[in-house]
Amino acid sequence: MSTEEVLASIRDRDVKFVRLWFTDILGQLKSFATTSENVASALERGMRFDGSSVTGFNAIEESDMVAMPDPATFTVLPYRPQEQAVARMFCNILLPGGQPYEGDSRYVLRRALARAERMGFDLFAVSPDLEYFYVKGQDDPTPLDTGGYFDLTTLDAASDVRRETVIALQAMGIRTQYSHHEVGPSQHEIDMRYDDALAMADNVMTYRTVVKEIAHKHGYYATFMPKPISNANGNGMHTHQSLFRDGENAFHDPSDELFLSATAKQFIADQLRAAREMSVVFAQWVNSYKRLVPGYESPLHVAWSRRNRSALMRVPVLRPDRVQSARVEIRCPDPACNPYLTFAALLHAGLDGIEHGYELPDAMDTNLYDLTHEERERVGIESLPESLGEAVEIGAESELLLRAFGEHVHERLVDLKRREWSENRGQVTPWEIDRYLNIL
Repeated sequence: MSTEEVLASIRDRDVKFVRLWFTDILGQLKSFATTSENVASALERGMRFDGSSVTGFNAIEESDMVAMPDPATFTVLPYRPQEQAVARMFCNILLPGGQPYEGDSRYVLRRALARAERMGFDLFAVSPDLEYFYVKGQDDPTPLDTGGYFDLTTLDAASDVRRETVIALQAMGIRTQYSHHEVGPSQHEIDMRYDDALAMADNVMTYRTVVKEIAHKHGYYATFMPKPISNANGNGMHTHQSLFRDGENAFHDPSDELFLSATAKQFIADQLRAAREMSVVFAQWVNSYKRLVPGYESPLHVAWSRRNRSALMRVPVLRPDRVQSARVEIRCPDPACNPYLTFAALLHAGLDGIEHGYELPDAMDTNLYDLTHEERERVGIESLPESLGEAVEIGAESELLLRAFGEHVHERLVDLKRREWSENRGQVTPWEIDRYLNIL
């Protein structure tokens, strides 16, 4: 939408409040509201706020920030009353002088997309599959059902909640493909159609909010926590990616055995090379590494394949008539990540591979879960970090992340994650009490 279209929609849809959305460095949604009378001024000059209390933003002595709404992201919230309705717009965060704020996650992704454009690519298309659980309450992780993958029975207690969520997403202009029960008890997934990475990062933030709002309306709680239930599959965000040049899919090559271009192979090669350094971004929480363990279909090993879902990256089998669908899938991100930083890191890594002409290693079509540690070592297959502590120290030394995020975001992200790991190391868990208290 243009500014004029936003103002017209506010009048036509009886919008009284507009929420201005942005994220902190950890990908947590931040918001403040203004009344419809102030929107024209906000679109022209932005709205000032104190950034010193936002995680990862500036210190108190340099705290003045400006939230500049992006009119293209205007939409009415369908889960709020439609009389004197509430709408939202995502914001770019600026400094008082009008320059982009380097700590704004959206700006980090915009810079990555600008690099792709300079290299001749006009679209970085992504489609993430976000999984989540419905549980009984915010403090009660009991699942609502014992259903399994693709179940359509009374076991799937939340199918109507999921249906209402799809309708709400579509009302906000987010195109969906599939919705279904996932492997875990009360675990669900709604797949969004491909979109430009910036729009998709906005969609991920919207998706997480809508899922939670509709669940709350029905008296449930929805969580994107990577591993909320022991002895069950965790939540992943398998992310499909492709680059386009002049409207054509740059990942497609009709003469290749896999229909995969040299560009795509180079793109995959560096994402594999950089996977361990990027872990602190796409698996950024202590709990993320409870998901990345053997036995729960989680991708632990840095390899690629066509059909093998035990590999970190997969090239889905392509029908010859589906040229635009040529893509690569990276399976290690989880849905609690910051999507702006995750997509930016993935894009920069892929572009590095193209720029330097990295060679793609051989595919691994055997089940990597069945290989021993020694067998994987013999064929040169690394594993992802086993903890946030390991991941953050690898990420701290990463030139890729420093270039992708800039010094401000990189430094603050590392500091926040070191602090989280340090706090976690001092905690005594119920598992330790049960295992050790009566024998030690």
